[in-house]
Amino acid sequence: MRKMCIFTSTRADWGLLRGVAEAIREHADLELQLLVSGSHLSSKFGMTVSEIEDAGFDITARVDVLHFDNSARGVCRSMGTALPGYSDALAEMKPDLLVVLGDRYETLCVVVAAHVLQIPIAHIHGGEMTEGAVDESFRHSITKMSQIHFPACEAYRQRVIQLGEQPDRVFDVGALGVENIGKIAFMDREALEASIGFPLDQPFFLVTFHPVTLEHATAGDQIDELFAALNQFSDRRVIFTKANADADGEIINAKIDAYVAEFPERCMAVASLGLVRFLSAMKMCAAVVGNSSSGILEAPSLKVPTVNIGDRQKGRVRAPSIVDCKPDSESVKNAMDAVLNDAFRAGIQNMESPFEKCGTADEIVKVIASIKLEGLLKKSFYNLT
Repeated sequence: MRKMCIFTSTRADWGLLRGVAEAIREHADLELQLLVSGSHLSSKFGMTVSEIEDAGFDITARVDVLHFDNSARGVCRSMGTALPGYSDALAEMKPDLLVVLGDRYETLCVVVAAHVLQIPIAHIHGGEMTEGAVDESFRHSITKMSQIHFPACEAYRQRVIQLGEQPDRVFDVGALGVENIGKIAFMDREALEASIGFPLDQPFFLVTFHPVTLEHATAGDQIDELFAALNQFSDRRVIFTKANADADGEIINAKIDAYVAEFPERCMAVASLGLVRFLSAMKMCAAVVGNSSSGILEAPSLKVPTVNIGDRQKGRVRAPSIVDCKPDSESVKNAMDAVLNDAFRAGIQNMESPFEKCGTADEIVKVIASIKLEGLLKKSFYNLT
């Protein structure tokens, strides 16, 4: 049996990877391993390892790397802790293939370890662009160390090939988050209210705002501008899902806590809603607001508008439901007015997401179960002609 190791370090990537994990676990010729790290193991970020365990998965190895603050220097120290931790775990687990998703620094570190240990790597969500984040360079670096690629649309497939990867190892499979929408049983409003302990009798915004990590010390000012815009919609409730473990994420989260304390009757904040509650909230919200990839990937498939703030997601393929704006209160307020317009909402109900494909997780597992692993590490650079 092939041992397939899935690496997960955040609530976001596990929400996407869970379907792949389930398909591997059910496959007769594959053995599932889970290497869990990052914010999953931090109480500050909701100790979301419990979501994995509650779903009935056995965790093969845990590597705690968040021993420092989330300043840029703190992230570098975490990366220094991650590399030997991941190498020890992988050396003990001896997977036949490592499966990773996205672009985070923890993912870069585990891929470096696997590359040195000569473990083949399958990379999901390569070829994308996020011009406002350091993750942009991490993602493309992960691509160059990986041998099998599963981008979310054809434009991203072409970019992976442009990076020199062999076309017959690059598979346009769609986005796992979009596939999740067709799989889960959504909660109704009453069930969601009871689960989160917060009334949703008024139209509400679902807000996630992360640091723009290629900008210097802008996190505090930008979240304040977002608050100023939200203040102009005092008849709307707000659910905040907090920032991830990026540099300056703690600044944003502290300010969110202070804002919620000031307006507890209309605002709440959580470190993680979990997949079902998050997508259920997204489905029924008035708009997704912030700079999370979920507003780009999942929201369009639910026909929910997105106010995308600033440059963190700049460069991604977009659906017509997304309105981009600058990170100042007037621009954010104008974008929110635009997406709340009845004509705008009506106009996006028949759109198609560029990331929708049938059987995304099953297609990924079909490839990794059947592809020849021998000789996979010896890559040649594919030249465009």
